[in-house]
Amino acid sequence: MRVIDLHCDALLRLWDSKGKLKFGNAPEIQTNKNRLQQGGVMLQGFAIWIDPDMKQEQKFQAALEQIDIFYKEVIGQHPEMKPIKDWSDIDSLQDGEIGAMLTLEGVDAIGNDIKKLSILHQLGVKSVGLTWNNANLAADGAGEPRGAGLTLFGKEIVRFNNEHQILTDVSHLSEKGFWDVMEIADYPISSHSNSRKIYDHPRNLTDEQAIAMFKNGGMVHVIYCPYFTKADGITTISDLMKHIDHFCSLGGVKHLGFGSDFDGISSFIKGLEDASQTQNLINELLKYYKEEEVSGFAYRNFLNHRPKKVFAGEI
Repeated sequence: MRVIDLHCDALLRLWDSKGKLKFGNAPEIQTNKNRLQQGGVMLQGFAIWIDPDMKQEQKFQAALEQIDIFYKEVIGQHPEMKPIKDWSDIDSLQDGEIGAMLTLEGVDAIGNDIKKLSILHQLGVKSVGLTWNNANLAADGAGEPRGAGLTLFGKEIVRFNNEHQILTDVSHLSEKGFWDVMEIADYPISSHSNSRKIYDHPRNLTDEQAIAMFKNGGMVHVIYCPYFTKADGITTISDLMKHIDHFCSLGGVKHLGFGSDFDGISSFIKGLEDASQTQNLINELLKYYKEEEVSGFAYRNFLNHRPKKVFAGEI
């Protein structure tokens, strides 16, 4: 079954390696091209992530360098990889091709300059998360004890996203920031988070947050990180399915997807150690859900919830 995975950190691994790792088959990269093909991934989100401790004057350059790797190494060296610059590009993917979509995990790189976000959008960024776990000039992250919401600049970013049909990603946001986003975002999404009801972790979503996301037409993409899934971190696919089951009980059957966080995690759910094993999750889901529902989780839900202004029809 085809799969959309909205979040991985392969660009960071490639950037850190300074050319030593190759996207096609490097065993150190959990979402290398070969593994994406083996796992049936039809669309992969590639995050741009900047260390919050990096000097501010270096951050935008680091983001541009990761984008350069995306186009030269991921796309340029592999004709099977197709950049998604417009939502309709997904519909043009042929058998054997994999869509590659740039996402921004935290806006630290742009400082307080919305023009820099415009540049990143023109370079292909289709989803923007306001924060990582830290606080920045846009909002507080999930790891910031203050727990404040969006700043005026953060709200300006969300309005920019609305205008340009960019997803606003609430993963990593503080709870107050989440609710601020829900008030103004046209295209809210959680790219890699689980249920706080099943496991109480600050990176997971409360029932109230999940329900609000579903009611506002947003998507929640479950993350394969063991430490967001179960207290001891010793997890199986069945443990991850408890989060999916719970979200479904809240009305999320048509609003769920996958956001593995491969290449951003160092421990793994048994049977989901890299992208090549993605069909293990699909096969387990098929034991308990209708095929139509599983194909929704895998890819149809996301296709049906893309920004509507540029979407010709539902699948």
